[in-house]
Amino acid sequence: MPAKMRLQRHGKKGQPFYHIVIADARAPRDGRFTEKIGTYNPVAQPAQININFDKALDWLNKGAQPTDTVRSILSQKGVLLKKHLLVGVKKGAMTAEQAEVKFQNWMKEKEAKAAEEVKATAEQKRAIQKERLEAEAKVNEARIAELAKRRAEAEAAAAAEEKTEFDVELTEAGSEKV
Repeated sequence: MPAKMRLQRHGKKGQPFYHIVIADARAPRDGRFTEKIGTYNPVAQPAQININFDKALDWLNKGAQPTDTVRSILSQKGVLLKKHLLVGVKKGAMTAEQAEVKFQNWMKEKEAKAAEEVKATAEQKRAIQKERLEAEAKVNEARIAELAKRRAEAEAAAAAEEKTEFDVELTEAGSEKV
């Protein structure tokens, strides 16, 4: 039975969620599977990947062939690197301790880079939010100035109208006395 490591789609329309499974290559995509080894949520930012590292490595060593997407996921999580290092140990190119040190160094670098990317994304979001707030403040100030100008014009017009009415009353009162 040729085994495949592939994604099994779940979730609703427009919001995919995948299980990473080991299945017979002849089985349908969302059909029967041998074992579930993880999950993948591409909707979340950044994408959430939960995988049982040891089971994935074991199935790779047994000869399971991952699909392109699953291969990418395994590469991101370091499963393929670990398999590569273990092959080097079997061939005598390095010791198991050296392979483990290389793998741990790679994991530390990867985690640091991921944390840096998350920090940069958060900083970028804060900058965008700050720009929006400043632009909104400018628009509000312009609106307030425009309203104040309109009020001043309306008050001036009302005062001018009042003055003309008062002048008319004075002229009428003055003409009556004469």
